[in-house]
Amino acid sequence: MPGMIGPDEARRVADAALSLPDADGVEVLFMHEWGGLTRFASSSIHQSTHREDTGVSVRVIKENRIGVASTNDFTIEGARRAADHALEMANVVAPDALFPGLAPQAEVPGVDLYDEATASATPAFRADGVADLVAQCPEGFTAAGAFETIASEVAVANTEGQFCWSPSTMASINTVVSGGEGGHGFAEVFESATSDVDPVAIGKRAASKAVDSQSPRDIEAGRYPVVLEPAAVSTLVGFLAWIGFGGRSLAEGRSCFSGKEGQRVAAGDVSIYDDARARGTLGLPFDFEGVPRSRVDLIKDGTFLGGVYDLRTAKQAGVRTTGHALPPPNPEGPFPLNLFMEPGEASVEEMIARTERGLLVTRFHYTNVVHPIESTITGMTRDGTFLIENGEIAHPVKNLRFTQSIVEALTRTEMIGRDTELASEFFFSASRVPALKVASFNFSGRSDH
Repeated sequence: MPGMIGPDEARRVADAALSLPDADGVEVLFMHEWGGLTRFASSSIHQSTHREDTGVSVRVIKENRIGVASTNDFTIEGARRAADHALEMANVVAPDALFPGLAPQAEVPGVDLYDEATASATPAFRADGVADLVAQCPEGFTAAGAFETIASEVAVANTEGQFCWSPSTMASINTVVSGGEGGHGFAEVFESATSDVDPVAIGKRAASKAVDSQSPRDIEAGRYPVVLEPAAVSTLVGFLAWIGFGGRSLAEGRSCFSGKEGQRVAAGDVSIYDDARARGTLGLPFDFEGVPRSRVDLIKDGTFLGGVYDLRTAKQAGVRTTGHALPPPNPEGPFPLNLFMEPGEASVEEMIARTERGLLVTRFHYTNVVHPIESTITGMTRDGTFLIENGEIAHPVKNLRFTQSIVEALTRTEMIGRDTELASEFFFSASRVPALKVASFNFSGRSDH
């Protein structure tokens, strides 16, 4: 099994690049990730993999000209070669007038997101978890999905004297249970430690949805009140992170929030913030430039307060960095990776009871952006969509296509769930969100299944 490389060795290799002569500045990003993935389908494991990747990315500055080179050769010689190649590129590219300089030396408070049991989880351990999940399927139903355990360590060093290092782990299970007359049920969990992952509970939840969603019926497209479970809400919030809160899109007028600082953009009880150091998320205490991270309030009580910035976009916008740089080169600019939507006081059952006629949506998929400035996205419902009538679940319905403005949905939010769940699109990125009841949600088409 691989092990942690550690801060001392990361610093030793980084120093080989930092000592590059003839450069005005050098920055080294070190990333080491390892872990296993166990996939299953038809209630049987069909793939168990292990991977390990160690990367070094070197950014070199020469008279405001920037060159970046990367290598998987984590040695002193490999780091030196990457630095030499980055310098070669810096000597031939055009100057960057907005280059803000490298991150200054600053203390980075530590966070405890590393769990040794997760980092060393074996294929047999994951197989036992899959067996526990599959055992929850009723007769005639099967489960498909994946159980993944990942560990990583990240370090940033530069010639300004900044050095920071942090390890972390993640364990996740997702599954779709299928069977009977067209029934499908979905459930997932993301945590920083395997001890917080309960395969039995995930299996029961997905199986229950699959049983309840038998023989879905047709329903007309149109606008409906909706109760969105956390998995569906995470799609809305995740896309908003990408198209709404990034400093570059805000500064260039391409965000749905450009020019709206201090304006109401959501219902009064909607608050969204980013905090990589908070309990209940998966994050790093510093960004990929080595700037310490802290909480950033984005929407507070329905009012847009501002976005997130790295050093370059902060200079562009005339503000301070919020510590949200992504790995260079990064033409998209920063965006928040660890969003939280503050919970409310309602349960999903109470939301359903307060809905005269509407839809309960488990999750979305195949989601894409239609119009970023309007925050409009489109996609499909999946794995558990139900008609609500007179405050009760009436019956399952066939999947629908939605075309909806995220900001409009937040503006029309009537109730917010008291329980939150974590969803993650990729490592270091996670959104912790509750369920929502939205007064009107646009479904633009329907499917045959």
